[in-house]
Amino acid sequence: MEKTVRRFYKCLRLSPKYAVPVFILGLMVPAQLFAQKDTVKKDTARRLNQVTISSSTVPKLQAITPSQSISANEFSHYNAQNVADAIRDFAGVIVKDYGGIGGLKTVSVRGLGANHTAVLYDNVEISDIANGQIDLSKFNLTNVQEITLYNGQPAAICMPARSFASASVLSIVTVKPRLTADKPYQITAGVNAGSFGLINPYLQWQQRLSNNWSYVINSYTENADGDYKYLINNGNSSSQQTRLGSNVVVQQADGALYWAKSDSNKFNLHMSFYNSNQGLPGPVILYTPPPFGQHQWNRDLFLQSGYERLWKSSLHLLINTKLSQDYFRYLDPQFANSEGRLDQQFTQREFYQSAALSYHIIPNWEVSYAADIAINNLGILFNYPDPTFPGPTRYTLLNVIASSLKVGQFQFQGNVLNTNVSEASKQGQAAAGRDIFSPTIMATWLPVKYPGLQFRGFYKSIFREPTFNDLYYQLVGNPNLKPEFTKQFDLGITYDKSLTGLFDYVAFTTDAYYNNVTNKILYKPTIGEGSVQNIGKVDIEGIDASLKTQANIAQGYKLSLTVNYSYQSALNVTDPASSTYLNQLPYTPKNTVAFNAGISRSHIGLYYNQLLSSSRYYNNNNLPDDYLPPYSVSTASLVYKNSIHKLPFTASFGVDNLYNKSYVIVQSYPMPGRSYRLTFQITI
Repeated sequence: MEKTVRRFYKCLRLSPKYAVPVFILGLMVPAQLFAQKDTVKKDTARRLNQVTISSSTVPKLQAITPSQSISANEFSHYNAQNVADAIRDFAGVIVKDYGGIGGLKTVSVRGLGANHTAVLYDNVEISDIANGQIDLSKFNLTNVQEITLYNGQPAAICMPARSFASASVLSIVTVKPRLTADKPYQITAGVNAGSFGLINPYLQWQQRLSNNWSYVINSYTENADGDYKYLINNGNSSSQQTRLGSNVVVQQADGALYWAKSDSNKFNLHMSFYNSNQGLPGPVILYTPPPFGQHQWNRDLFLQSGYERLWKSSLHLLINTKLSQDYFRYLDPQFANSEGRLDQQFTQREFYQSAALSYHIIPNWEVSYAADIAINNLGILFNYPDPTFPGPTRYTLLNVIASSLKVGQFQFQGNVLNTNVSEASKQGQAAAGRDIFSPTIMATWLPVKYPGLQFRGFYKSIFREPTFNDLYYQLVGNPNLKPEFTKQFDLGITYDKSLTGLFDYVAFTTDAYYNNVTNKILYKPTIGEGSVQNIGKVDIEGIDASLKTQANIAQGYKLSLTVNYSYQSALNVTDPASSTYLNQLPYTPKNTVAFNAGISRSHIGLYYNQLLSSSRYYNNNNLPDDYLPPYSVSTASLVYKNSIHKLPFTASFGVDNLYNKSYVIVQSYPMPGRSYRLTFQITI
């Protein structure tokens, strides 16, 4: 018996690739064999060496809806500091970046614009009723466990109704405590420091209170002067300039209380406060001094709670509640009006309540119903600069019925969403109410003969309601705007397979899609202030493709590789007689490629990331004067993980814009040149 065991472990040590299959085989040996008496005396018994068995996890691709994910242990591979940095290489994603540490960063998915992407924070949507665009630079990664982008909607059907109400969903999942009685607390402290005067210390405290109760507290502060070098081109010559007025001061704190009787009966209460004071450098225009002194202040506070219960009968209940208040102030001391300045202060308030219930009629057939209510209000402080500001309030009621059915190797999923919107204003005309039904159908097929292969497709009809800025902002708003309707079609293939030998696995996805947009909401300049109108129709055709693999290139060395490719043809088809007919939409490159390669061994890893974008236009006229050249930007990071007196720590050094390229993503807003960041984090 002893000889058998020793041979078993010797096999594991000499041939790691056989570790898992041999281990499984060992579990299949009859228990009676190991129940035999040990013939070795206790005082001469020999202790076997401990063997650690590990394997690489194949990315999860076989979902009914296209999705892309990145987890916390991968953030350093992309030298990411915020959510926008973490997702900028996703296929089909365009991050609109105004540059600098405090620059606005929004995401457009498959050419539809930022207003069509819902951002969920632990399953509850973050809303901005004023302009509908969420600034992803505000979300630091110190408390983020995973980020997932869903095209269409998440695969689960027991979800808040808001999760069904957008063309795409960006889900942010925060860190949850995983503590034991032997280790009832965990403290993580770290600091980021680097170019542009950046200093960013952060702290996280996880505490176990009892078998059922625990909490997590996070805080960080960020300070930077934000001044960075950039090149400005003037014909055949160029000169280096310094971008001024980009200073950033940010404080953020949040806490979450968790109760869990079991995995199927749990509750959480989450509170977050964000406070920022930052400069806003204006556009860079030749022969014109850039505007200086623009400033922005934000104070955002929200409280949200969630309760989830899953009974043995398969009845599933999900309840979420949220209260939020956001304060925003914008100052332009050089504004061209009679006062010579613009000082606007707004408040946004939201009350949100959601309840979702699902039930398995039979094991492979689930049905659900969800209802959400949201009340949003936008107010202007001191009635300045517009004493006639209407102070609108929006009442939104969402109802969705969904069903998911598995039949053999097929899965079908569908839902119908009803959206009822009504508005009121303190003065002036309020926008008309809406009552709209939006269907979605999805399906997948897994051929029996080809394990790991999946075919999928979906159709989704959805819309986005005009924002308060679209409807009411000073003289530009138009309360008669209609919703912007989108029809989405998608056909895709996924394939993943675990391998032995040189490669651990290979995972591949490709999706072809078509989006049709009607009543597109566009700003139309006219003599005076201009206006917002429904004048657009857009056809978007595209392909998203992704490849992931990992290889054992030498003893102890692993090579990881991720490649994402996107093709987007986003054409204006509003008016065949117009000069803009069949022109590419602004800021939409036809081709983008992103790849990340890393080599790691034991405690250390070196990672390189490259993003290439084809040329774009910043105006729908697509004239030579509107042309933005292609660009390529690289990042690199060196990550070292080890422990000091049994305390795990991570040290990393990252470089953005490795080759110091001059480029812009948004016209007249130059991006920074080469920059550096050093990070150190320790866990107690």
